[in-house]
Amino acid sequence: MTKKHPMDTDLDQRIWLTVCAIPAGKLSTYGDIAERAGLPGAARRVGAALRKLPHGSAVPWYRVVNASGKSSLPPGRNGADRQRRLLADEGVLLRSGGVSVLKRYRW
Repeated sequence: MTKKHPMDTDLDQRIWLTVCAIPAGKLSTYGDIAERAGLPGAARRVGAALRKLPHGSAVPWYRVVNASGKSSLPPGRNGADRQRRLLADEGVLLRSGGVSVLKRYRW
């Protein structure tokens, strides 16, 4: 069993707090969140932190998309469908043309 480094937990918390700041009806990219969290160039680290969210967390993970404005979750999977549904509830329609979605809804 590997011990979790305290710095990892601090970074996760910083990322989660940054994601919590995304207003309803807006999107942000993994790279944008990394920048805002003081971790420029660490987009993959943002993804890792979001994968660690506890089940039932209130962090709005679904507001984070890739740099193309698309979901990073595999299509047809429960998570991707859930992300689209949660965003649609906020008035954000994720379509295949992600860049236009980012231009309209980017935080």
